[in-house]
Amino acid sequence: MFIKQIKSVALLAATLLLHPIVALSQDKNLPKDLYLAAAIPDSLKQDANKVVRYSLREMKVSGPGKLLSKGHQIVTILNEKADDAAVLYVPYDKKFSSVNMAQMLVYNAEGKLIKKYGKSDMYDRSAADGISIITDSRFMVAQHDIGTYPVTVETYYEIAHNSYLDLSEWDIQTKETAVQTAAYKIAVVPGVNFRYKNKNISIAPKKESQGGFDVYTWEVKNLKALTPEEDVPAWTVTPRIIFAADKFSYNGLPGDISNWKNYGNWQLALNADVCSLPPQRAEEIKQMTAHLKTDPDKARFLYNYLQQNMRYVSIQLGIGGLKPFPATFVDQKKYGDCKALTNYMHAMLKAVGIRSHYAMINAGVNEEPADPNFPADPFNHVILCIPFKGDTTWLECTSHTQPYGKLGTFTENRNALLVTEEGGKLVSTPKSTLQDNQFNSRVQVKLDAEGGAVAKVKILTTGGYRDLFVEGLPTISQDKQKEYLIRALNFKQPAFFDFKEASDSAGVKEVNFELNYDTFNEAAAGTKKFYRPRVFDLWGLTLPVAEKRRGDYYFEHPMQKTCTTVISLPEGFEAESVPENVTLKFSYGTYEATYKYDAAKNEVVSVVNFNMNKHVIPAAKYTELQQYMDNIAKAQNKKLIVHKKA
Repeated sequence: MFIKQIKSVALLAATLLLHPIVALSQDKNLPKDLYLAAAIPDSLKQDANKVVRYSLREMKVSGPGKLLSKGHQIVTILNEKADDAAVLYVPYDKKFSSVNMAQMLVYNAEGKLIKKYGKSDMYDRSAADGISIITDSRFMVAQHDIGTYPVTVETYYEIAHNSYLDLSEWDIQTKETAVQTAAYKIAVVPGVNFRYKNKNISIAPKKESQGGFDVYTWEVKNLKALTPEEDVPAWTVTPRIIFAADKFSYNGLPGDISNWKNYGNWQLALNADVCSLPPQRAEEIKQMTAHLKTDPDKARFLYNYLQQNMRYVSIQLGIGGLKPFPATFVDQKKYGDCKALTNYMHAMLKAVGIRSHYAMINAGVNEEPADPNFPADPFNHVILCIPFKGDTTWLECTSHTQPYGKLGTFTENRNALLVTEEGGKLVSTPKSTLQDNQFNSRVQVKLDAEGGAVAKVKILTTGGYRDLFVEGLPTISQDKQKEYLIRALNFKQPAFFDFKEASDSAGVKEVNFELNYDTFNEAAAGTKKFYRPRVFDLWGLTLPVAEKRRGDYYFEHPMQKTCTTVISLPEGFEAESVPENVTLKFSYGTYEATYKYDAAKNEVVSVVNFNMNKHVIPAAKYTELQQYMDNIAKAQNKKLIVHKKA
C-alpha cells in the first residue's frame, strides 16, 4: 500500500540513527577518549543501551536535485539490545543516488581496532520488502557479530544524489540512546530557499556564509537516554529537526514545495497523462453504471468492481515511486500499487462524470500527520477523495475488504494532500468515533452439575475490530487463530474450541465460537462452586504506574464494547451470590456491569458495557487511566457462587 519511501536522501536520513552509518574523511583531531568505553560519563550510561560518542552529519545542496550527504559517527554499544548499531546499512536508489564510500571500524572496550569493513565487504541487495516486490531501491549492508560488551563502532558514508523532494530530518536521539556530542551541518545555495522546523526540542543553528553557500550548524551535547513509554508514538516525543527546500528537482522534473498548492500542482502535472481511460473503455464503464440513478450509488458500484477485480502489487521503478502506472495498464493487467489503483478508481469515476481527487497521505496506525505549516513530502500512501455535496467520501483503493466510504486506523485522523485542478489542498481525513468501532457480543453458557460447561459466543464487529477478523486472522493458520483468540480475549482454556466465521455485510462482521469445558468453575468448596460470571473478559488491558508521564497515551481508535452473558445453572443448583453491579467512570469513557439472578429460569444474566470516546489520552490523564484500568480488572475478578440446593 505504500508509495516508494526511498526518495533520495529521505530514507537515508530516516534510517541513519536506527542503523548508524557514516562517511567523510576521518577527523584526526578527535579525542582518543571517544573510543574508550570507560570514558563515558556515568550520567550517560543510565537507562542507555548505547551512547553516541560523536556524530557529524553533513549535507551540501548545490541546487535543486543536487545533493551530497556525508557523515561520521562513533557509537559505544553497552549491551545486546543495541546490536543494531553494529550494522552498516546504506540505502540508495540506483537511478537517483550512488554510494561514494562506506566504512565501518570496530574497537574493543580499550579502543583497540579489532575489525574493519569497507564497500567490498558489504552485500548489495534489492530493497524489495514484500510490499514493493520490484524496485530500484537498494541497500548495502555489513554486520558485525559482537562477542563481548562494551564495543565501539565507528562508521562513515558519502552518498551523491541527483534528485530530492525534501531534505528529510535529523533524528537527534532515539529511545534508550544517550548522546555525548552530535552535530548536523547543512550548506545550501540561497536560491533553493532552505527551511527547517524543530520538533520536540528547542535549539537554534549557527548560521554563516561560506563560498556562496548558507551554512547552518546545529549541535547538542550530553543528552541523557530517553526511556520509552507505553503506547506513545515516537514522533510525539523524540527530538528532531525537519528540513526542506522550496525548490527541488526529481528525475529531472523541477518543482516548488514552498506551499501545498504548488506541490499539488507538480503532482497534478506528473499524473496528467495517466489518469484517463480510452474512450471505448470509458463508454463501457458508463454502461456498467447506467442502471444506477445517483452518483454515490455509481461510486459504490465502481469501488466494489475495483475490489473484486484488481489486486495490489507494488512495483517501484524510476519515478514510478511517485507517478502512477497508467489507468489503462491497471485496466488490462488487473493489478497496481496504491498510486495505480487510486488513479484507476479516479479514471473510472471520471468516465461516469464524477469528480474525485488523488490524495497523498502518511499512512500507518497513529502515524504523524503532515504539518500544515511546513510544506514537505512526508507521504507514503495514496487514497481517493470524492467531494460529494455535503458528504465527502474517502476510499482506500488497495483493500479488498474495506467497506465503501470507510478508511480505518491506517489513514483516519490525518492530513491528506488533495491533488486538485487548482493545486494541492491539505485537508483532514475523517476521525472515527466509538460508534464506528464496535465489539458487541452475546454469550450463552450451560453449566453441568460436575462443573463443566458448553458455551456459545456470537460477536458482531465494526471498524478496527472488524479488521481483526477480515484482515488479520485470515492470514494465519486455524491453530494460530485459536491460540490468539484464547490469549487476546482471556478465554479459560477449553477442551474443545470451534471458531466459525459468518456473514460480513454492510461493514459488520459476525463470528461465532463454541467452547466445551470439562471444568469451567474456578474453585469448589463442599457444595459450592465458584465461577467467572463470563466466558471472556470484555477488557484485558492494565497499565504500569508512572510517576510522571511525558507522552500522551494512544489507543488505535475510540471504541464501544458490549457483552450480554446468560448462564444457565444445572438442575438442582441455584445462585448463592452474584457479583455486585459496578459503574466506573473515566474522563473519556465508562465501564458498567450489571448482574441479575432469575430464579424462575435459574439463569444468571450479566450485561457489560465499555466505552472509550477518545483514542488519544493526554499525559496529564495517564494516572487516572491507569487506575481506571486497574479498577476494571478488579471488577472483572468478582466471582459467581453457585451451590447445590438442600
